[in-house]
Amino acid sequence: MRTRQRSLVGLLLALVMASVVWWTQGGPAATERPDTDPASGLPFVLLAQLPPEAAETVELIDAGGPFPEDEDGGTFGNREDLLPDRQMGYYAEYTVPTPGSQDRGARRIVAGDEGELYWTEDHYRSFERIAR
Repeated sequence: MRTRQRSLVGLLLALVMASVVWWTQGGPAATERPDTDPASGLPFVLLAQLPPEAAETVELIDAGGPFPEDEDGGTFGNREDLLPDRQMGYYAEYTVPTPGSQDRGARRIVAGDEGELYWTEDHYRSFERIAR
């Protein structure tokens, strides 16, 4: 009888622990990210999937600089209309250095006032929303 009680207590304890782990992780769907950003309709890209220079630029953005290019932090006008419509001055652009390039290159990160970040590697022809 005592062995049976211990087995039952062990089983209940295992079920409780599994439930706590499942619940604290928010269940199966809570940790999944959609493929596209609902606000912009743009695909997500993980910061870790971008070139290392992009992560360095994000660190500079988070720190408020200093930035290597005078144009960094300037207003991005969204003339291509690929990002969500916001008032002028909402978006700022930052250069992502391209190794071997003699100029600023085509790679940029555009930052919104609410902390959202967008990646373009083709000088604003396309964007992806950066997920950290």
